[in-house]
Amino acid sequence: MPDKKIIGLQRNVFFAGLVSFFMDFSSEMIYPLVPIFLSSVLGVNKSVIGLIEGIAESTASLLKVFSGWFSDRIGKRKILLIVGYGISTLSRPIIALSTLWGHVLVFRFTDRFGKGIRGAPRDALIAESTPHKDLGRSFGFHRGMDTLGAVIGPAMAFVLLSLFTGNYRLVFWFSMIPGIIAVLIIVFFIKEQKSKSAEIQKSDAPELLVPGESSRRPGFRANFDWRFKAFVAIATLFAIGNSSDVFLILKATDTGVKETQIPIIYLCFNLVYALTAIPAGILSDRIGRKRIILAGLILFGFIYWGFASVSEQKYIWGLFLLYGVFMGFTEGIQKAYLGSIIPDKFRATGYGIFNTFTGLAIFPASVVGGWLWDKYGSHATFYYGAITAFLSAFLFILFIITARRKGQK
Repeated sequence: MPDKKIIGLQRNVFFAGLVSFFMDFSSEMIYPLVPIFLSSVLGVNKSVIGLIEGIAESTASLLKVFSGWFSDRIGKRKILLIVGYGISTLSRPIIALSTLWGHVLVFRFTDRFGKGIRGAPRDALIAESTPHKDLGRSFGFHRGMDTLGAVIGPAMAFVLLSLFTGNYRLVFWFSMIPGIIAVLIIVFFIKEQKSKSAEIQKSDAPELLVPGESSRRPGFRANFDWRFKAFVAIATLFAIGNSSDVFLILKATDTGVKETQIPIIYLCFNLVYALTAIPAGILSDRIGRKRIILAGLILFGFIYWGFASVSEQKYIWGLFLLYGVFMGFTEGIQKAYLGSIIPDKFRATGYGIFNTFTGLAIFPASVVGGWLWDKYGSHATFYYGAITAFLSAFLFILFIITARRKGQK
């Protein structure tokens, strides 16, 4: 007998959203403070900050394809969610006790290591629990809950910093509490979904690939069609120019936004993101996901062009709000679109490949972004991102035209 729905959503979708709410509550208490902590407390320059973000995000991304493949292989999702969210939660004491930038690197790597384990199995769990026609709604809800946590997190950080006069370490310790709650929700409320991936025989499983390797077996080409490969390629190109959000925060402080206001500006960004994600997901189910994704890519290009050009606080606040709209238009809807073109038996593997390629691209994006900032100024970092976004949008238009000619989604 199927599980009863909760607010019109499948049980697993609802609780996966709740898990992400608490985990982002935890993460976003820390994330907007990390670049300030590094630059103001530990005295680190922009190139090193970019290096830390690049290593943490891209190295841990190598796990995403493996965890997706492994999840499909064993036909299990829940245990990988527990491990992934658990590792991220247990990483918090590292930054709370850090005295060197190397400690912060270890924290960021460990935190992202956990994300690398949980990401693909979680996306697969949501997709498997949802009819194809409602994928936009389910992923939109998930991103909305995830981002609502990212609203509460900076707000709590702001309150704690105000009450305890800039005590960053206290905020880092406190962030463990919502992380622990997230893990407990998985343990007690998430149900293992009967997955078609459990039917895969060893001979049918796709070759486990990492970027730079080619398949020696026909399984990869046979199980993922040209749309998946092209979409991954375009998303990876876009990610190469999408440097870490820490540079947005550093740009805000450079234009005069006070350090104590950073959690608030990040809260506003996430609030817009949360409010946009669910309507954008529902709209994508009605008018087509590719249209919404294309609009997001173009919007990103103009936003980064704006960050490159402006020098006044009032414009920075507006650009952060627009950045929230971009996130609502892309993050969850990309996952929903992938859910409609990845074969059921290899769903977690497909999400893992996508997350790995786009995640690895963060390394050059952040390293190049930091180098451009130190060498030529902040405008160079953002012009670089804008150009790659517009190029990605152009290629995505060609992708849409080709798919229509072939009569495909």
